[in-house]
Amino acid sequence: MSELPLAAVDRIIRKAGSGRVSEEAAAALAEVLEEHGIKIARKAAEYSKHARRKTITAADIQLAVKSP
Repeated sequence: MSELPLAAVDRIIRKAGSGRVSEEAAAALAEVLEEHGIKIARKAAEYSKHARRKTITAADIQLAVKSP
């Protein structure tokens, strides 16, 4: 189960243009977002470690999102 709040994910789906969102749809998107977020965070951690920093910066996150 995802750690993301379903209400927040529901709002994201509604902002995309949907009028109604099932709880299962919100839960499914929350799981996908969490998995993708973890991959990005891991890559950002590699970038900060390579730069000999303990802190992950916004630049690390942006670079991780852009990298394949």
